[in-house]
Amino acid sequence: MGNKILFVASECTPFVKTGGLADVIGSLPQALTKTKKYDVSVILPFYKDMIDNWMDQIEKITSFTVEVGWRKHNTTLFRLIYRDITYYFIGNDYYFSRNGIYGYDDDGERFVFFCQAVVDTITELDLEIDILHAHDWQAGLAAAFAKIALPTLDLKTVFTIHNIKYQGIMQKDAYQDLFNTPPEHIGGMEWNGLLNCMKAGIFHADKVTTVSPTYAEELKTPFFAEGLHSMITDRQDDFVGILNGIDLKEYSPLLDPHLPSNYLNAGPGKQKNKEILQQKLGLTEDPEIPMYVMITRLVEQKGLHLIQAIIDEFLQEDVQFVLLGTGDDEFHRFFYHAEERHKGKMVSYLGFDEAIARQLYAASDFFVMPSQFEPCGLAQLIALQYRSVPIVRETGGLKDTVTPFNEYTQKGNGFSFSNYNAHELLHVLKYSLSIYHNEQKWHSLMRNVNDSHFSWQESALQYAELYHSLAETKSTVQRSEQN
Repeated sequence: MGNKILFVASECTPFVKTGGLADVIGSLPQALTKTKKYDVSVILPFYKDMIDNWMDQIEKITSFTVEVGWRKHNTTLFRLIYRDITYYFIGNDYYFSRNGIYGYDDDGERFVFFCQAVVDTITELDLEIDILHAHDWQAGLAAAFAKIALPTLDLKTVFTIHNIKYQGIMQKDAYQDLFNTPPEHIGGMEWNGLLNCMKAGIFHADKVTTVSPTYAEELKTPFFAEGLHSMITDRQDDFVGILNGIDLKEYSPLLDPHLPSNYLNAGPGKQKNKEILQQKLGLTEDPEIPMYVMITRLVEQKGLHLIQAIIDEFLQEDVQFVLLGTGDDEFHRFFYHAEERHKGKMVSYLGFDEAIARQLYAASDFFVMPSQFEPCGLAQLIALQYRSVPIVRETGGLKDTVTPFNEYTQKGNGFSFSNYNAHELLHVLKYSLSIYHNEQKWHSLMRNVNDSHFSWQESALQYAELYHSLAETKSTVQRSEQN
């Protein structure tokens, strides 16, 4: 089996980011390269938002035409070598010269173009690729098109589900209008009478992964799989959950330039950050008051209805609560008025600021993450790095990374609750408060937090094993034809 891997994705730090997908694509290729076993490159759209920061550093290498149905689009390919990884950027003014990267009515068409351009790039540059690794629905069709259009290449494919809630759904007649694949292949891309880019990736890839072992099991059930559970179970022999990691240098409280006081482990340095932030945010300036923090998108998935139900009762305790995030208007209004009711104890920062986010991780005693579902979650991993104790619901990667503290065995690095229930959340919040005020138990908990590290090293080794196993994998196209 060869060692040349091409990552296909819609976002990647440090170039463009809307969420955790970008962190994964920014970090995993680096970790794989460090194993000395793989030569990894990455291909992305070239968005308007990237021009100011990167245009003077990239080189134009070629131009070619990409066909999207009857349309012929001039396409420019750029390249940049950054931290020993080769990045390719697909430029097209019609599809990508817009503000932001998602949320347009023609997103389906835009990423049909992107995936077709990826396959055309492989041909145009005669790239030697052994494995194409596509990520989430925006890249799902790249796995499909590669299997269909490049059958003479001994190319293996991997598709990773980062969040199955978003699937890239289009009307079925878009197949004839936008796709250049023969009509007999529509079955591998259609689901419930619609075209589904997520399904296309799952169906065509040789191996399918997701971002935590627990989420992999959850996706086999109707509640979590958003209608695709039967598709997942059909592929379960080729399906595995590999836990995400984080870049421990990027998220280091010892090196973070955003912090007023750098530190390694919980202690006076961390406490100094808390005191400064209390003053900055207009909270009661008392280092003994525990600070609870949420940094999140303000959407239902993140458990905000649970917070709505219990926040007034919880804030009767001698605690502070800070929320940072942006999203749905319902939650903007609620948290704005909640702050008004609890001046000096609660702050709702309705927006996003990376520097403030880092300062909140550093200042907080507890990090609250009561998600309805969470494929992996990176925030709880960052919180642990900044020595903030996570309080999570037992779902997806939250269950895989946060072990509930047992005051009798002194084991565990956080707190958790099982059912999606506001009173269970309130109970665990109050329990965490009791541990905070017990010096001996709090010391044991913080020792466990200090010892919690979730780097990409172990995950990269698991991906390396998966890539190696592809040498024995039969093509999904061959399987479908035989069936």
